[in-house]
Amino acid sequence: MTPFGERVRQLRRQRGLMLKDMAAHLGVSSAYLSALERGERGKPTWTLIQGVLQYFNIIWDEADELARLADLSDPRVKIDTSGTHARATLLANRLAREIGQLTEAEVDEMLAILDQAQERSRRPAFAEAAPEGVRSAPPVLQQVPDSRAEA
Repeated sequence: MTPFGERVRQLRRQRGLMLKDMAAHLGVSSAYLSALERGERGKPTWTLIQGVLQYFNIIWDEADELARLADLSDPRVKIDTSGTHARATLLANRLAREIGQLTEAEVDEMLAILDQAQERSRRPAFAEAAPEGVRSAPPVLQQVPDSRAEA
């Protein structure tokens, strides 16, 4: 199952809607929509995502989240490790081979590590120089007195 498919199924079931009715509204077959929910189809198209948003009357943050989930829902991912170190390539290949043997808890642990790396990459450069657990603020610019105020 993909994150997008899981969320669509959850939304549909929470609202008590039939898969065949939703498929008809979206202009796809019930078999296709079922396969999409189960993660047996590729990443959904922009048009399909928009149709799902309209069908559920989803707007703003929830719409952004569903679009983000769709972007992260390609069940046949390719990882380009060119330009990385050899151990990164090893990790990508082992993950591709062994992901099916990981428990949910192990997947959660790996996602937490990736979340930490993503957060680290988003921090401003000045935050990196601070000791662990201490967030430093950007240097304060020295205020220059306005000579017009003194006159």
